[in-house]
Amino acid sequence: MSSLAQQVSAAGLGDRIFSERQLGEALGGGDARRYGLVNRALKDGSLIRVKRGTYTLARPYRSDQAHPFAVAQALVPGSYISFETALAHHGWIPEAVFVTASVSPGRKTLQFDTADFGPFTFHPVAIEDYRFLTSVERGSFNRLTAFVAQPLRALMDLVALRKAQWAGLDWLTSGMRIDEDMLRALKRKDFTELKSVYKHKGVNAFLAAFEDAVSAAKTSLGGQSRHD
Repeated sequence: MSSLAQQVSAAGLGDRIFSERQLGEALGGGDARRYGLVNRALKDGSLIRVKRGTYTLARPYRSDQAHPFAVAQALVPGSYISFETALAHHGWIPEAVFVTASVSPGRKTLQFDTADFGPFTFHPVAIEDYRFLTSVERGSFNRLTAFVAQPLRALMDLVALRKAQWAGLDWLTSGMRIDEDMLRALKRKDFTELKSVYKHKGVNAFLAAFEDAVSAAKTSLGGQSRHD
């Protein structure tokens, strides 16, 4: 194990994604010594720079590989996993997703291409104040934590991003290949939680039409007509 990896592990940061300040505290000593250790570790591959000022140890020096969801949180603090990435995570869409996509609290779309963890994108969505984390859950991923949108929230974030208009359930079942059973499993409270989240009228109109369609689908199949 490299000298830097040993010191980082001894400081309890071995399985974490850590800042330059935390790295400096773990290594101690003068600036020149720290600079030398960091550069050697980057060259020998024991240290990975996630972005400027943010690092993690390479897989051989960790208990588990750093999960892309946790890496996304380190790239843009305050963001949460959403869109197709969250839908695939929840098993709502069958296709593999090769970009880790998140909703960011800022106003600019950001993109990071990392050699070790793949591409990441961060998109702003027009969300009402204090509703940013509505229907977003905190989960554990390889000993690290990340915030991930629940399926309906991830889907509506995608609607907001694409400015999509309601075109019937076929857009979801055929276009996105979402299983109808997943849609029929949605409950009234799932829709109610999101009714005060989005600023744009078009997104809220989509949500209302979607709820009506799910309720009608349940009724036509002998489901719960009250959509509870």
